[in-house]
Amino acid sequence: MPERREKLILNYLCKICQGKKTYLVSPYDIAKALSPKLVLSVNEIDEAMARLSLENYLDFVASEGKNGYYYCITLKTKGRNFLADAKKQKKAMWLLVLRSIFLATVSFVFGIILKAIFKS
Repeated sequence: MPERREKLILNYLCKICQGKKTYLVSPYDIAKALSPKLVLSVNEIDEAMARLSLENYLDFVASEGKNGYYYCITLKTKGRNFLADAKKQKKAMWLLVLRSIFLATVSFVFGIILKAIFKS
């Protein structure tokens, strides 16, 4: 599973690459989009992109053009499913929390009932 910075980058890439086979984006665009949440340098973005590529989320080619430095990104199946998988994980976590709260409440009520029975 990717770290926080890779998750943020992948989340951004999934949103902008939806429905496109390949997408051209600069690391400066990525840094600008993530700046309210995280400050990233170009080197950190390069490292994160390499890790995401190794983890089979995307393929990318870094190229230097006359307008600057760009990534040509192609999301793999695992990358395209990232947002749906993240949503499923969040839902599963909330269900686990709700189940824990329910079981704690039931245990508390059961304890009170047992105290009332054995007190008399």
